[in-house]
Amino acid sequence: MLKRILLGLITLVVASTALAYLTGNGFLITALQRTYLQGHNTANINDHTAFDVNLIAAATPAPLPKSPAYNLEPLPEEFRANLDKFKTAAFLVIKNGEILAEHYMNGYDDRSKTNSFSMAKTVTTMLVGIAIEEGYIDSLEQPLTDYLPEFKDDPLAQTATVGQLSLMNSGYEWTEHYYSPFSPTVELLYGPDVSDFLLQGSFSAEPGSFWEYSSASTQLLGIVLKRALEAGGRDITISEYLSEKIWQPMGMNDDALWHTDDKGLEFVYCCLNTNARNYAKLGLLMLANGKWNGQQLVPAAFVQRMITPVGQPYYGLSTWLGLEHNPSHYHFSGHLGQYIINIPEYDMVVVRLGETRDKSIDFRTEELPIYVKHAMDLAGH
Repeated sequence: MLKRILLGLITLVVASTALAYLTGNGFLITALQRTYLQGHNTANINDHTAFDVNLIAAATPAPLPKSPAYNLEPLPEEFRANLDKFKTAAFLVIKNGEILAEHYMNGYDDRSKTNSFSMAKTVTTMLVGIAIEEGYIDSLEQPLTDYLPEFKDDPLAQTATVGQLSLMNSGYEWTEHYYSPFSPTVELLYGPDVSDFLLQGSFSAEPGSFWEYSSASTQLLGIVLKRALEAGGRDITISEYLSEKIWQPMGMNDDALWHTDDKGLEFVYCCLNTNARNYAKLGLLMLANGKWNGQQLVPAAFVQRMITPVGQPYYGLSTWLGLEHNPSHYHFSGHLGQYIINIPEYDMVVVRLGETRDKSIDFRTEELPIYVKHAMDLAGH
């Protein structure tokens, strides 16, 4: 009897697997292996071991200095309990370029590589700004069909620009959903060839007519960047470009990793993996208008465009804005509560990384102000 049951289960698994691939849903098998059978209902911050990755090579490390007041003020008990409740990995506060407070919990430390999720969108747009400065891309206003000719016969795509992919208003048809296994967002993460998947899509709205958050748009922007580099004679990965233009010049303290599809293309809408101090440095780079140690890594005018709202008061170029808050801030954001928050008025950067977040509150208007408040308290403001 047991043998018959086992044989039946094996037959069911084999048949289900075959059906998934025959119906074009082979990504579901990959999702099962990498996520659902690992006890998760969505991607997780430690999943780089389950994916192919490209290396973002570091060079000579330049450690962030510690403030004379480093960790002198303890975290309030209620706030620490909240951090623990949502499985926080790191809470770090930079003030005037120095580490003021740094706390790790739940088994994480200052060298732990964790998934950035959509914070990578902001990094990708920074790289596009560099590529424009170097002449690989003409401008944000350049027609996206110059790099994505697959859409040249789509009348809506014909008027869309490279910059609109970053602004999330290109009109590309997309539904962002992280928890349904049949969501296109899940297929984007677990499919074998993201370029083939997205370039078979279409545009369903007039470019610039409305805003809709879209990981697909950022991934298309990554395809634009890769093709622009190749057309300019640079046969390198996006990870190598990041290493060359930002990672090494900034003296990041460790190599980073970037998830890729089976073809070796980075998931530029997510899945950069590094530690809290390096994430903080990315915030500092934006805070300094793209300059690091006297070297202009990202054009200053481009950084200002990134943090200027276009259409939506809370979003710029792949950057979330909290300009209406006091103090005003802007931030990189990842879907399980990964944040790099910049507070220009007080020369501060706040990093929060973790395994989950409080989904009962709005992250932008309710959750981020909590982190900003406690960072300000630690800084004596």
